[in-house]
Amino acid sequence: MIRELAPLDLYYLVLALRWTVALTLLALAGGSVIGLLVAAGGAARHWLPRTLAKGYVGVVQGIPLLAWLFIFYFGLSIVGYDLPPLIAATVGFSVYAGAFLGEIWRGALVAIPRTQWEAGTAIGLTYLEQLRHVIIPQAVRIAIPPTVGFLVQLIKNTSLAAVIGFVELTREGQMTTAATFQPFAVYLLVAALYFSLCYPLTRYSRILEGRRRAVR
Repeated sequence: MIRELAPLDLYYLVLALRWTVALTLLALAGGSVIGLLVAAGGAARHWLPRTLAKGYVGVVQGIPLLAWLFIFYFGLSIVGYDLPPLIAATVGFSVYAGAFLGEIWRGALVAIPRTQWEAGTAIGLTYLEQLRHVIIPQAVRIAIPPTVGFLVQLIKNTSLAAVIGFVELTREGQMTTAATFQPFAVYLLVAALYFSLCYPLTRYSRILEGRRRAVR
């Protein structure tokens, strides 16, 4: 039965926004762990970890995010592993985020001039000590702006979790539209809520980028 759009619907959309934020944070946490491994492997001196990191990035970035969600939700169920939508979405987004964050952070590491490594070696620092005290502090300043920018993309991409039944903001918008048959009004509200999350982060990313250029 079709009904009118009510204030309660906005309340439900805001509640669903919490799950969008939760999924983003879970994916960011999982993707950060993978990304650190990819970045470390990609910036390593030995060819094997570099090859493995490059291969991982190539495979993940070469497959659409939607396909990864299907693999972990529908694909694993075929072989007897029925993951709840939240877990499947978290794993899929973590795999996806790990490749992109790994490339961002690897780029930040290799952007540090070779002379910085040589200076660390000259004063007797080990490889790990060079990373900790010399390279990583400089790389973090380079990596923060693109990392924040990717976080904005991750927030928007969480809308794809609706296709596996996870009720986040987009899925709640679909259900509200089905009940009220007012897609324009509903999705305008959905867009406004996404904007309220993404715009401040976008502005913050630009501010950080401006500061980094000023320092250089």
